[in-house]
Amino acid sequence: MKMEKRRSRARGVLGAAVLSAVACMVLGCGGEKKNPNPAGAKEFTVLTMRWGDMGDRFTQNQWLKDLEARTGVTIHWQVVSNTDWNEQKSIMLAGGELPDMVFGNMTFNDSDIINNIEYFVPLDDLIDEYMPNYAKAIKTIPALGAVTVFPDGKKYALAKNLPARPAVRNQPVINTRWLERLGLEVPTTLEELTTVLRAFKEQDANGNGDPHDEIPLSFGSDYAADLLNPFGINSYRDPTNGICSIDGQFVFYETHEQYRKGIKWLHELYREGILDPEAFTQDDQMLNGKRQAAEVSRIGFDYQWSTDAVFGKWSDEYRIIAPIRGPDGKAYAFGENTGVFSIQRNEVLITRACKDPAAAAAWVDNFYESEASIQNFWGALGTVITKHDDGTYTLKDPPAGTSADAWYWDQSLRDFGPKYIEPGFNDRIRLNPATGDGLKLEVAKLAEGMVTDPYPDVIHTAEETAELATLASDLFSYTAQMRAQWVTRGGIDAQWEGYLAQLERMGLARYREIKMAALERMR
Repeated sequence: MKMEKRRSRARGVLGAAVLSAVACMVLGCGGEKKNPNPAGAKEFTVLTMRWGDMGDRFTQNQWLKDLEARTGVTIHWQVVSNTDWNEQKSIMLAGGELPDMVFGNMTFNDSDIINNIEYFVPLDDLIDEYMPNYAKAIKTIPALGAVTVFPDGKKYALAKNLPARPAVRNQPVINTRWLERLGLEVPTTLEELTTVLRAFKEQDANGNGDPHDEIPLSFGSDYAADLLNPFGINSYRDPTNGICSIDGQFVFYETHEQYRKGIKWLHELYREGILDPEAFTQDDQMLNGKRQAAEVSRIGFDYQWSTDAVFGKWSDEYRIIAPIRGPDGKAYAFGENTGVFSIQRNEVLITRACKDPAAAAAWVDNFYESEASIQNFWGALGTVITKHDDGTYTLKDPPAGTSADAWYWDQSLRDFGPKYIEPGFNDRIRLNPATGDGLKLEVAKLAEGMVTDPYPDVIHTAEETAELATLASDLFSYTAQMRAQWVTRGGIDAQWEGYLAQLERMGLARYREIKMAALERMR
């Protein structure tokens, strides 16, 4: 009864807000839209999550200040840290005390929304009436709208697409100083890579006089699926969902013949002492200690998005190289052709606590314009971005001692929140190819034409989510156990058929059925 009263009250608020929208105004960068607030200024609370201790300096972004002056809408930002957000989020959802709006797909996820759907306003009508920029965006890029359709057919969240995104995420990285010291060429095939890794193991590759302290290859506690890229496996969105495209078909890759071949290769490396014996037991802190060892570089080969933040003072020794060609003679890359994490949902939610959803929607619509979006991804014009007379844009250098990424997060919403880059606009952005986002785009050229699109970011129903959690717990505990056993002790060929049978007994067929049903709904 309490919930029904809250729903009824919220519907009344929404209905009153829509009925009051009788005048017209122009809000900054958008087209004409109905004015949901003819009486004057508005105030809203907006909740967003940040990484670690990043804080709220982004709220001083000049574009956000100008938006407030132009629209008369004041925003009270509620900024939380990911370090303790899960606990805070549980308390917030349990009590139902929500802000007017929520920004950022890491703040509330699909499950949070679906299991508390009564807290969130369906946005379909608001988009049509008060959001011409966003309506145009989802018409121009249909995937932007499709990704936000929940199982009941409604849109409870808005999406984003980010500017200047590379098509590749993690790429092979090799210590070129070691190659030079041993007189070796950059490997291009799996056979060549294996030969190089053997040399790293057997010789004094780091040049400190000790031929036994090199670690040719390692990975963290969260099993690096990147290592199977040469075998056609690309599961970058979520390596734990087990689904990827092989030969044009979405399959549970841990039952595929290519997976078996990849595990046999890793076992060969482990048996020869090439693969770090602590790979399956170390945590990321231990691994990073090896990557950034104090005395000498110790890691020979890795998969990373960039090198500067990973290898510390040894970063200059490493270089991103082209994807390694596998047994079939082809190279495969870990990414997405539309841009890595470019299109994502749950970037904006309007809650039932908002007393004027129409005014909130009209305010958010200002973000869905290309020039607004780059200022909310890197920083404001004049502060971080320079706009030139020819209509192009360049980024200023960050302050001394500050990395480009850290500066952008300090000056903008960065990855989180509403953004839209119209087709062709990226051509007007001039990035430094030697650093930051420009470097990511530059090295991604090495993998051009090699990216296999991953299983899409689908939305599951509450019932599917609950069932998948039970199935996945058994399936992935078992696959992880067998993977570690086969890499360290071998035996995959002899145990393969029994392994497949056990997965079927654990409900693999039902798991695949649920994943494919969600995919069909999205299509």
